[in-house]
Amino acid sequence: MNKILQAFQDGKAFIPFITCGDPSLEVTEQLVYAMEKAGADLIELGIPFSDPTAEGPVIQEANIRALSGGVTTDLVFDLVEKIRKNSQIPMVFMTYANVVFSYGAERFIKKAASLGMDGLILPDIPFEEKDEFAGVCKENGIALISMIAPTSHDRIRTIAAQAEGFIYCVSSLGVTGTRSEITTDIGAMVKLVKEVTDIPCAVGFGISTPQQAAKMAAVSDGAIVGSAIVKLCGQYGKDCVPYVAEFVKNMKAAMA
Repeated sequence: MNKILQAFQDGKAFIPFITCGDPSLEVTEQLVYAMEKAGADLIELGIPFSDPTAEGPVIQEANIRALSGGVTTDLVFDLVEKIRKNSQIPMVFMTYANVVFSYGAERFIKKAASLGMDGLILPDIPFEEKDEFAGVCKENGIALISMIAPTSHDRIRTIAAQAEGFIYCVSSLGVTGTRSEITTDIGAMVKLVKEVTDIPCAVGFGISTPQQAAKMAAVSDGAIVGSAIVKLCGQYGKDCVPYVAEFVKNMKAAMA
């Protein structure tokens, strides 16, 4: 079984996102172990990029901090190699097409697979253009994770029919960031997906409180949280690990 599916085996999955190298690669490694211990089921590792178009200011600033600290794709790969000696938690990369292209798509995906990564999310690649990555991902056992948004409407079934790993349901339009309220009818989006496939659906963008996580998990298979965690990394710097662990623990508990 693909390790991603294991993340959804025991009830609702909690999926935290962190930017690699913010505040440092050493702290990122500790964050992975602490989040796993606190109940995270799958972890999204962001590879920093200078122009992350889907991100709001919180994650953009984290990207800038990581890049200023000298983080490169190769250093992120070295980090994954270290993590995989101590943890087998399912992990996926979230980054931008440019990062993969400039590394060489085939080289990037083969390397990610050889280090034990389980999936890849590229928010700036439309479904219609995913073919240039899909083949090499499949050959290497990396799930190319599709995103659906409230505007996907008629395309939701089409995207779902070809989806791998899990489907990332974008809860609201615009960029990532915390929202005071999520008004999208997530249940309706998930229902369309489930008409064609039993692949898990996790909801992200805007979830920052245990109440929101519980609400989203009630109508889907899991919740993804990025900005609220990255904000803690920015706020506490190298001392952020216990704060992030506590946050993850509370979010996971709310979804039970």
